[in-house]
Amino acid sequence: MVQIKAKLIYNKKIRNNYFRCAMIVPKIAQQIYPGQFLSIRLSDKLQPLLRRPFSVHRVNGPAVEIFYQVVGEGSRILSGKKAGEFLNIIGPLGNGFNLPPVANGFEPILVAGGMGVAPLLFAAERLKACKALVFIGAKTKDQLLCQKEFSNLGCRVKIATDDGSRGFKGKVTDLLRHFLSTAESHLPVIYACGPRPMLKAVSCLCREYDIPAEISLEEHMACGIGACLGCVVNTREGFKRVCKEGPVFNADEVIWQ
Repeated sequence: MVQIKAKLIYNKKIRNNYFRCAMIVPKIAQQIYPGQFLSIRLSDKLQPLLRRPFSVHRVNGPAVEIFYQVVGEGSRILSGKKAGEFLNIIGPLGNGFNLPPVANGFEPILVAGGMGVAPLLFAAERLKACKALVFIGAKTKDQLLCQKEFSNLGCRVKIATDDGSRGFKGKVTDLLRHFLSTAESHLPVIYACGPRPMLKAVSCLCREYDIPAEISLEEHMACGIGACLGCVVNTREGFKRVCKEGPVFNADEVIWQ
């Protein structure tokens, strides 16, 4: 983990309120692993007081890219930053996905809901030789994210929208259930990131089909380094900090409320 002032390469609006931002952080780029995150201070003023966590979307040489949606004051400030400006960054933080060495017969499944695509694209890049099967869910076709980027990596992509405006009509976990119930080959490892109800459903499916799975929890974080205990989650081994022991956990480890 290092703290560094990182120079912005670009901070561009993709569509609506979605942005991609890249910065030069060679020390972090060399260390970071899919599922880990950065903690970014967005202003020298008192507001917002706390840093904001952002999962890593891509790594390209010394550059690290994040993908974010403007939803509050912190992300609104970030969206106004320009190329050439500097951000105070701490990273890499947390524990990422346990991606095994690529081997014949290894068939990873990535399940993303909404902004859950952000860390999973990084995972897909590391698993490129496996040509992962990717399930992407959204409320409508206009909210689908990164389908093209996954396809460009050679991934097989399946889409689910709640309103049926593209792909399967229903929840992405309903589409996943259909796939698991009809799969003829041996069942793979699942990696998932998205809203809490989706992750709970993925965990239940994996328990039902006896499939190993890892999930990346999205929680509000105050310090980002495990000091404040503000992001604990209940597990079979007691309470654990999402920012320190997570954000990635084994799916059967979390106790869902």
